[in-house]
Amino acid sequence: MRYEEIGFESLHAIVRYPNGYQQGKKYPVIILLHGAGGRGNDLEVTRQNPFFVITDQMADFEFISVAPQCCANTWFDLFEQLSRFARAVSAAEFTDPERVYLMGPSMGGYGTWQLAMSLPELFAAIVPICGGGMYWNAGRLANVPVWAFHGALDQIVLLEESQKMVDAVNHCGGNAKLTVYPQNTHDAWCDTYSNPQVFAWLLSHKNQNAKQLVDEYHGSKLYG
Repeated sequence: MRYEEIGFESLHAIVRYPNGYQQGKKYPVIILLHGAGGRGNDLEVTRQNPFFVITDQMADFEFISVAPQCCANTWFDLFEQLSRFARAVSAAEFTDPERVYLMGPSMGGYGTWQLAMSLPELFAAIVPICGGGMYWNAGRLANVPVWAFHGALDQIVLLEESQKMVDAVNHCGGNAKLTVYPQNTHDAWCDTYSNPQVFAWLLSHKNQNAKQLVDEYHGSKLYG
């Protein structure tokens, strides 16, 4: 697999190309949002993220993987820029726009939920790991398949954060499921990245997400 460093506004990112990459061909793309431990301005930290370390060992890994590095306190501090970055990746020459996927753990799990709710039209499916979000807005994900993961013993981000989001998406008619690792604490990501079924599940989905965006929360008297 071949790696490249790219810049976008103030963001820097790692791009990994699959074995046998052919210029001009359209590929499925995973945008990875790392957790709080990956923050900074050193892309070698991003390069050593468990996502890359683990999936580097998968010879038939067919995705182009794009991982920006958070140079602020949280992804939310960079959210407008991150949104533009996601749009740019979705429109890149190498991207199959029907097969753009989003995943991330912990701080990146929160970012995954929020970015997908903000830009549901971009993503064919998402994998938020040990994160959470604004479950009252989950109708935005009614057409975005979700497979969430969480450790049952997590005391950094409680399991109920993922459960609330999954329940809220399904309550709105969406397609969300949650896998709980009964013996895991906060690290729910290594087991997830090591599971080829996760990536096969992603590839089973193509983008159908902009058909009907749901927003039921109108009126300042009720919703502020």
